[in-house]
Amino acid sequence: MPRLSEVIAELDALWPPQRAEQWDAVGTVCGDPDAEVSRVLFAVDPVQEIADEAVALGADLIVTHHPLYLRGTTTVAAGHFKGRVVHTLIKHDIALHVAHTNADTADPGVSDALAGALDLRVTGPLVPENNLGRICELDQPETLAAFAARAAKRLPATAQGIRVAGDPDMTVRRVAVSGGSGDSLFDAVRAAGVDAFLTADLRHHPVSEATQHSALGLVDAAHWATEWPWCELAAAQLDEISDRHGWDLRVHVSKTVTDPWSSHHTSSGAPN
Repeated sequence: MPRLSEVIAELDALWPPQRAEQWDAVGTVCGDPDAEVSRVLFAVDPVQEIADEAVALGADLIVTHHPLYLRGTTTVAAGHFKGRVVHTLIKHDIALHVAHTNADTADPGVSDALAGALDLRVTGPLVPENNLGRICELDQPETLAAFAARAAKRLPATAQGIRVAGDPDMTVRRVAVSGGSGDSLFDAVRAAGVDAFLTADLRHHPVSEATQHSALGLVDAAHWATEWPWCELAAAQLDEISDRHGWDLRVHVSKTVTDPWSSHHTSSGAPN
């Protein structure tokens, strides 16, 4: 079995930490470099449910996309929910490693996994300077409504589902995709000349301005749902590395839905 330090070295080669944004917090959060690793769990969020799942699974390492301590901390006391995660992991000899914006800009990375989940053909990066997002083509043109239905079918189900802005009957041939929050990319999307943009966390004003600016179709999925496909891609990459080194790692992808929105919807009334 490999040591944690050996596995982390391979993960850092896939997602170099120096490619992370300056504000980001990536890398190993906890874990003994000399500890042996036999089972790895991939997940989007380093929350208590995932820590408990790792304990039940007998995992030695969790790899998540989102950081545990993005803004730093002065305590890991178990009275705080993040400290409780750390205590759970250390108590059960489970390491935690994070690949966030360094996985977003990797090749292949988060947006490649999103495109793959929707069976889209990637033709290039949306933002070439930092390899962020992807421009894709459909095998056959389809309506915006059909493209949104494809996203709803292929991505994990969440309470939000899929929201659409634009003419549902418009023809979609070329699309831009970006896993996670994407409404800062509208200039690049317009410059790319695509028919539609699939991302997450779209806000009212950017969407309103984008739909007024041009006949761009917008497909807004839950943040967690657009990033979960990366877990499957990353797990497959580690499986290949394990086979190459003869490590015989057992690699798992969490199916636990850690999207924070609940399944309860309440209809709002008309304004007075």
